[in-house]
Amino acid sequence: MTPINESDIRYKEAEKRVKKIKGFYVHLMVYCFTNLLVIALQFFDTDDKEQWGWNMLQLPVFWGIGLAAHGLSVFLPPFVLGKRWEEKKIKELMDKEK
Repeated sequence: MTPINESDIRYKEAEKRVKKIKGFYVHLMVYCFTNLLVIALQFFDTDDKEQWGWNMLQLPVFWGIGLAAHGLSVFLPPFVLGKRWEEKKIKELMDKEK
């Protein structure tokens, strides 16, 4: 096993990727715990169980859409604003300043 050089570019990129993955997992845990709590509170607080329906599902559905987008941005390869785009934009800005 090779020693880890913290100034290595690959190390910094891997560290950045791990932070993104960790951020997604934290977001997922907060989503699960919050929605379970909200649904449980509404279930035990609501006398009329027929009100259960869209009103109960709005928070998990819309937040779930945001969570899915977060997951896609973390786990799918960057197509639109990926590494090549960043490098191209940096070069473009540096050329402009000359």
